[in-house]
Amino acid sequence: MKYGTINLGQIEAAINKLGGQENFERLLTCNSVNVTFSDDKAEIVEYDPITSIWKTITIGGIAKDQFGRTLKERGVNVSYWSADMMKQDAFTVAQEEEQIDLVNVSVAELGFDKATRYDAICARAKERGLDKCPSEVGPQLRLQYLDQPFGEWLRVAMEAIRDSDGDLHVFFVGHDDDGLWLDGDYGGSDSLWSPDSRFVFRARKQPSDT
Repeated sequence: MKYGTINLGQIEAAINKLGGQENFERLLTCNSVNVTFSDDKAEIVEYDPITSIWKTITIGGIAKDQFGRTLKERGVNVSYWSADMMKQDAFTVAQEEEQIDLVNVSVAELGFDKATRYDAICARAKERGLDKCPSEVGPQLRLQYLDQPFGEWLRVAMEAIRDSDGDLHVFFVGHDDDGLWLDGDYGGSDSLWSPDSRFVFRARKQPSDT
């Protein structure tokens, strides 16, 4: 047994706290769960990456021509491609600060089990209530995600920006042996991404009550 210090009595007590065998069996079918502890009680909720907010960031507050310097001051590696993208007219910044809720989802979690086109990925995400991100999200996420785990690479789902060579690119944030990166990756509609590729989408804003 993997957890050798746990006895059968403790296992039975845990099942009882879950509400019995039926709830325990439901728990086993979940791919992942969130557990919240408060006042000696545990609440277990199935985690849905498509409806769960991964991170909230702020856009606005940095001038378009200041991003490169700000990123380098924070110790971020800025690739040639991402630097070029930030110079293009299609790269725009918010005039006022605004908070944006982001969802971090894999191609597989969107329901695809094989390499899938970027346009199909975005179309499926839209069906599930997710939207493409404003272009500013790429560098802002990089600045506000300095504790990114080593080995993680996230593509920002966005309207691709055509660079100086005429190629379409989306922003890409990652962490490797050289540190934190803001990079650019091919963002043509026909680009193919494997099921384990992860994208950051914007959670769709709900209309406010009037």
